[in-house]
Amino acid sequence: MTFKQKTHQYYQQLVQDRIDVFKDMIVALTEDSKNDAKGSAGDKHETALSMMHIEQEKLNHKLKEVLAQKAVLDKIDSTTIAKTIIVGSLVKANGIYLYLSAALPKIAVDGINVIALSPQSPLGSHLMGNSVGFTFEINGTKYLIESVE
Repeated sequence: MTFKQKTHQYYQQLVQDRIDVFKDMIVALTEDSKNDAKGSAGDKHETALSMMHIEQEKLNHKLKEVLAQKAVLDKIDSTTIAKTIIVGSLVKANGIYLYLSAALPKIAVDGINVIALSPQSPLGSHLMGNSVGFTFEINGTKYLIESVE
């Protein structure tokens, strides 16, 4: 398995774990609200239910975001190697590994840090469509594309 494939697999697992956590939290809140509805009455009860509902909406919103990230990752074929940078490329620039997919947390794969970024991000948009040897500058930092997988 290549470094790029390991990176892709790690990010897929990370996103799936997040989906599972959000779903579990939503189910727990739903159960709590059902249980709370059985034994309470009055203003405190209404406030508690309202707060649970607001929390559930927040969790549903976060779940939608993570599902969108999963959809982006699911479309990527980690075995594809392109000469120019596309969604799914693993790029080394200035000694930093960048995985163009979705904005996700930094991870370590085989002891090497990898940052996942969206193609729409400032850095991602500069990388898209370019190849090894391309240089550019963002916020006073010069970048050189060293490799593309």
